This record gives sequence, structure tokens and C-alpha cells, in this order.
Amino acid sequence: MDATIAIPLLIGLVAVALFFDFLNGLHDAANSIATIVSTRVLRPHYAVFWAAFFNFIAFMFFGLHVAETVGKGIVDASIVTPAVIFSALVGAIVWNIVTWVAGIPSSSSHALIGGLVGAGVAKAGTGAIVWSGLGKTVAAIVLSPATGFVLALVLVLVVSWLFVRQTPFAVDNTFRVLQFFSASLYSLGHGGNDAQKTMGIIAVLLYSQGMLGQSFYVPLWVVLTCQSALALGTLLGGWRIVHTMGSKITRLNPMQGFCAETGGAITLFAATWLGVPVSTTHTITGAIIGVGAARRVSAVRWGIAGNIVVAWVITLPATAAISALTYLATRLTA
Repeated sequence: MDATIAIPLLIGLVAVALFFDFLNGLHDAANSIATIVSTRVLRPHYAVFWAAFFNFIAFMFFGLHVAETVGKGIVDASIVTPAVIFSALVGAIVWNIVTWVAGIPSSSSHALIGGLVGAGVAKAGTGAIVWSGLGKTVAAIVLSPATGFVLALVLVLVVSWLFVRQTPFAVDNTFRVLQFFSASLYSLGHGGNDAQKTMGIIAVLLYSQGMLGQSFYVPLWVVLTCQSALALGTLLGGWRIVHTMGSKITRLNPMQGFCAETGGAITLFAATWLGVPVSTTHTITGAIIGVGAARRVSAVRWGIAGNIVVAWVITLPATAAISALTYLATRLTA
């Protein structure tokens, strides 16, 4: 590819990737702040500042294992071209906008993974897929909300036992303070896992164009711009999804909010250290359902939860289809 053509094209594609990252923060702001807003510990505008700060500094606490998985562990890096990256991003962005407008807490992470798979298969067939990496990601669709559910439920039971002799007023005041810490941890996990997906996309694009030399790595400027774009999206918030996550699934008090955020944060920390690109949406939804079920099964609005699960199931195939069609259209018009 001619360098005079490649540089403007690469800059444009990096800008599209950062736009996706921004939408990721906007779309997934609810993951970080829904519980602390719904329990009225923080007002919405203060909560997004709080979450955005921890989203941004997350790169200081985690390695870049998730970025490496997305960059070279979903589709073979050797088949990646600007058209593949563009098509993958279009599929993910379209899906994010549709679900954001509808107020559905779907996964930006799996939208991006589905987009990569769809575009990769459209270019090179199923041989382009790195099945071990994709299998790990698909397994996480089930395991991350299940883990969040179990951890949050256990935390509620343990905390309830520890504070059984305390008055409701004292418990409420204690967990209003503790929820600042749990929300910080969840926002840190959100920034650590989610921003790395866009880092992986930009890094594999640069690698495919020979700009990283012989070995794949994530440049520091990519890390900083991706963390900034995610934090900015979180700062602007996603209020439609906050309402769904924070109050439609189940009602939360500060103690339950703390347990949901802590259970979700533990899940995200473990996944990020293992290099598994999990959905922060799935994780916190599972945790919120867990704290609701710990109170009583009827406390969870299972119809709403069921609709969210349906959105999870169709995210990968829907974004893969959009991205594959985009790739084919791109090739026809090239």
C-alpha cells in the first residue's frame, strides 16, 4: 500500500476505533455507576466523574493481556486489513447505537468480538478464526455473569450475617461509605478490561501495516488515547441504561449495591489478569440479579432480566452479520 494513501487511511481508522471506544464508555457508563446512583449514594453527575477518573487510571494497575487477546487471539492477525478493521468497527458501532437508543444493556465487548469474527470470515473464511481465543470469549458470556451472580449473592449472605446485630440505619450509613470503594473498584475493572479491546484493535491494525516491526505490542500512545476516549464516554453517561440497570431489574440499597459492585469487580479483575475480554455489562447484571435473589427470588424482575439475556445471545451473530455485510460492500465499492 502506498504510504501517502496508508497514513491518512490509518489515521481515519484509528479515529473510528476511538469513536467506538467513546461509545463504549457512553454505552457502558451504567456498568460503573448504576448501583451507586440507584442507591442515592452519589448524584448522577458526580458519579460519572468518579467513574471516569478510575476508568482512565486503570492502565496503571493491569497488564495488556486483554489487548493481546483481541489483537491476535480472535482472528489471525495475518489476514487483518484496513477493510477488516473498518467493517468490524462499523458492526460494533451500529449495534451499540441501536441498543443504547433502546436502553438495552448489551455488551460493547462482544459487539466488537462479533464484528471481528464477521469481517474476518467474510475475508478469509472460517480458517481466519483463532478458535481457542474465541472459545474463551464465548465461554465468558456465561461464566462472567454467573460468577458475578454467585459472588454477589455470597457477599450479601456474609455481610448480612456480620451485621445482623446492627440497626438498619447504622448498616445503611456504613455501606454508603463503603460503596465509594466498591464503585471505584468496579470502575477500575471496567476501564482495565474494556479500553484494552480498542487498544487491541488499533495495535493489530498498526501491526498489519508493518508499523510495529516484527513483534505485536501496544504502544503507550494507544494505551493513553484509548483510556481517555473510554473515560470521556463514561463522563457523558448513558442514562437510559442506568435506569434499566439501576432500578428496573431490582431495587437496591447501599449494602446490596456494595455487594454487587464488589462481586463484579472481583470477576473483572480476574478476567483482565487472565486476558479474557469479558462483558462488564454481563458481569454487573449477573451481580445485581444475585443480590436481588439473595433477598428473595421475586425481588428480581425476571422478565426484564430475560430480555437482557436475549440481547446478549444475539449480540455476537448480529454484529458478525453487520460486519460481514459491511466488508462485502466495502470490497464491491473499492
